[in-house]
Amino acid sequence: MSKKQHLVIALFAAFVAIGMAYLLYWFQIRHVALQETVQVVVPTQFIDSSTVLDESMLEYKPIEVSSFEKGMVSSMDEVLGMENWIPLGKGEPLLAWKMNRLHLYPLHHQSTFQIPKEYVLSVFNGIRAGDRVIIYSSSPGGESKRLFEQPVTVASVRTSANVEVDDSEHSLASSIAEGNEQQLYVSRMTPNGSIEYINLNLTEEQWLAIDNLCKDESSKLVIAYQSSFTDQGMKEADSE
Repeated sequence: MSKKQHLVIALFAAFVAIGMAYLLYWFQIRHVALQETVQVVVPTQFIDSSTVLDESMLEYKPIEVSSFEKGMVSSMDEVLGMENWIPLGKGEPLLAWKMNRLHLYPLHHQSTFQIPKEYVLSVFNGIRAGDRVIIYSSSPGGESKRLFEQPVTVASVRTSANVEVDDSEHSLASSIAEGNEQQLYVSRMTPNGSIEYINLNLTEEQWLAIDNLCKDESSKLVIAYQSSFTDQGMKEADSE
């Protein structure tokens, strides 16, 4: 065998050895990567839908990096004070799309009630879905008073045409999601109609108190705007 043939064989063997070494290195790196973990947020127990999440309900759980999917929540701060659209299973990674920040749905101990028009004396026309409102009773022959210590959440406000009252170009919900305080203010000042119907998330006791007070027309409600939704405000109200 000639010297040239020996050189070709040696070069070929060297390339094969380099290739094998690279493949071995690649498989080792991939194996290590598969063994790496990332922390995700999971429920500590089964959580029913429309529950406001707090730290006692959540914990961190390590999963393999290869199992991590887009939308999984990796920080509790992202979801504290939010409510879940659907039930959450114990230990399952929390997905962002299951969370809602506006709290338009009633909590587990509440229902959504439409307040009869004849029960309402006045309602601030800047109120929007997701707002917190204070309810007062007004009686011509009696004492006016605040009905409930804690404010309640507005599920929706609608015009006489059954259209949600909002800014037709920039919705209140999108302004809150974007954190655009200036647009949030503008949205309240440019409604697409006047409030004709208001729906509130109330406990059974709250609704019965309103109905018993107003059904004989001796008292009417004054519904006042308190503030836009805040995580801390909702958590404090829910803890009462």
